[in-house]
Amino acid sequence: MKKLGFGTLRLPLTNPNDNASIDQELFSHLVDEFMGAGYSYFETGYSYHLMGAEDALRRALVDRYPRESFILADKMPTYNLNIVEDLENIFTEQLRRCNVSFFDSYLIHNLGESRYPKVLEFGVFDFIHRKKEEGFIRKIGFSFHGTPDLLEEILTNHPEVDVVQLQINYLDWEHISIQSRRCYEIARIYGKPIIVMEPVKGGGLAVIPKEAEDLMREVRPDDSPASWALRFAAGLDGVIMVLSGMNTIDQMRDNIRTFDNLTPLSEREHAILQEAARIISRSIAAPCTACRYCIDVCTQNIPIAVLISIFNDMKRYGDRSFPRVHYQHAVFGHGKASDCVACGECEQICPQHLPIRKILQELAEKFG
Repeated sequence: MKKLGFGTLRLPLTNPNDNASIDQELFSHLVDEFMGAGYSYFETGYSYHLMGAEDALRRALVDRYPRESFILADKMPTYNLNIVEDLENIFTEQLRRCNVSFFDSYLIHNLGESRYPKVLEFGVFDFIHRKKEEGFIRKIGFSFHGTPDLLEEILTNHPEVDVVQLQINYLDWEHISIQSRRCYEIARIYGKPIIVMEPVKGGGLAVIPKEAEDLMREVRPDDSPASWALRFAAGLDGVIMVLSGMNTIDQMRDNIRTFDNLTPLSEREHAILQEAARIISRSIAAPCTACRYCIDVCTQNIPIAVLISIFNDMKRYGDRSFPRVHYQHAVFGHGKASDCVACGECEQICPQHLPIRKILQELAEKFG
């Protein structure tokens, strides 16, 4: 099985300010490109695109290709669980939305310190293990956004899991909060195959400072910065799949070209990525991956992920006109930064542990 997987967290949109406006025609075209190149792994989630991604994937993939021709992964949304009965109801709904009788992989979504107690309370591990025994799931696991200590605790207490999905990229490898390297090492100690998410950090490693890109171009002049990030993740021992949220034909073809000719990083290239990480870190104020979980839970309808990207532009480029224009465009028909009620729901669900309330307060002071 080829290592490139198609993630559906960031599908193409017809309206960039409406996360539900999936461009179904372009998405289907992307699926055709992907399948035509011999790739077959697709990953989706219950809440992706305001609960629209599973239906979109059914139309683009399941309704158009034989079931045996693709591998489908889905996830149980821990943050949507209110009563134990939700487990069965949501799982049944996911099978219906995707129009399949089983999932090749099924993960507990977004495990971390704030989610793990609820997972234990609701018996989620027992539930997915039972569904595997009943034939509705081939492999079980979890996606993880927490500390290495918690990861070790989970793997110790739940040896039945087949796979672990981790956020791994060269920028987060030594990140003080995300600790990608340590989490990776623990998964390896426990012998769990690893699926990589955020290898290009939500697109943040596709467009990087010129100083960092020049280092890469000097060695591989025809390779994109994104391809370097993908090769870093794919070259790690134990990694069986690298997910990428491709939403343009150019992204798709560049990624396919990378994986069709996948070569491990040399010692010199590893050194270049270490230097690139130092350069990039100096230029990013808030390392948001645009997962949009924060938007889904915001009661004030604030487009938080979009505003954080504007916040980074404001920090990187100073007091220029375009961050203000982008801000005005982003909040049209949505909540403004000043509408934040500081409830903290967004920070509890943020995989990157960003100080979102502080960022929104600064944007409100700057732009009103």
